[in-house]
Amino acid sequence: MTRPDRTASIEPVTDLDHAVRADPGDGVADGAVVAADAAARAAGVRVREVSALSELDAIVRLYDRIWKRDKNPPLTTELLRAFSKAGNYVAAAFADGGELVGACVGFFAAPAHEALHSHIAGVSTAVRGRQVGFALKLHQRAWALLRGTSLIAWTFDPLVSRNAYFNLAKLGAQPVEYLPNFYGAMHDGINGGDDSDRLLVHWQLATPPVVSASTGGRPPWPGDGARALLTVSELLAPVTDATDATDAPVVLVAVPDDIEAVRASDPGLAKEWRVAVRDALTGLLATGGQVTGFARPGGYVVVRGGGS
Repeated sequence: MTRPDRTASIEPVTDLDHAVRADPGDGVADGAVVAADAAARAAGVRVREVSALSELDAIVRLYDRIWKRDKNPPLTTELLRAFSKAGNYVAAAFADGGELVGACVGFFAAPAHEALHSHIAGVSTAVRGRQVGFALKLHQRAWALLRGTSLIAWTFDPLVSRNAYFNLAKLGAQPVEYLPNFYGAMHDGINGGDDSDRLLVHWQLATPPVVSASTGGRPPWPGDGARALLTVSELLAPVTDATDATDAPVVLVAVPDDIEAVRASDPGLAKEWRVAVRDALTGLLATGGQVTGFARPGGYVVVRGGGS
């Protein structure tokens, strides 16, 4: 199978063109390479794997600036070095002038090399709004497909609306499990000591929705006939309306627009949101519900199951 056309005069801005392919005839992987290069070009960055100690140090410093932890940093240079040497995913985005402005790290999960767990990704505030995170994830997708890996999994805080939208609507990942207080208390500049609930998502790399999302497509609105189960009050507090949503086949579970600001200004209110969203989503999932998307406005779109 021939690879998708690329204008010969345009220099690639990723390192994927020269990667060894598990299946040289895999058109999905070839398309993923083209999509990743287009995303990096649109973001104005170059994305590539990194292994040099100086660049690994730069990733650690970037993560320290993002998470602002006094101790127990998200990753160390030594661990990144080990991940890279063992053939796992350690990549970074570089702006003009060579400044490292984003990084993403993942490791292979069981069964061996069939799935990749994307452990951490972060982007400098200096390039926020330029879609650098999207470029990193598309590079990761192409990197995995080139190695015959069709699934990437990761977790994120379900209270962070921008991440929920990015993961579910922009990338097309699917939530599969709610994990209460997954990491324990995380005292840093983002989590603020709140319980570390996480939503585990699976990104099925070769499915039509993900292929479409990788080229800028958006899924159809999944919430026709939806009723609100959890909403935001005028005082920014969570409001549960179980009566209104009792018989609705599709329900919406709202989250605050900016939970990090809520944590800084009113930690008690942030904890109210943690409990409210946890109760709503775990209750729906326990009875066979499925989170099918994230809408703005509205929140999580959940199709009810038939369990009891």
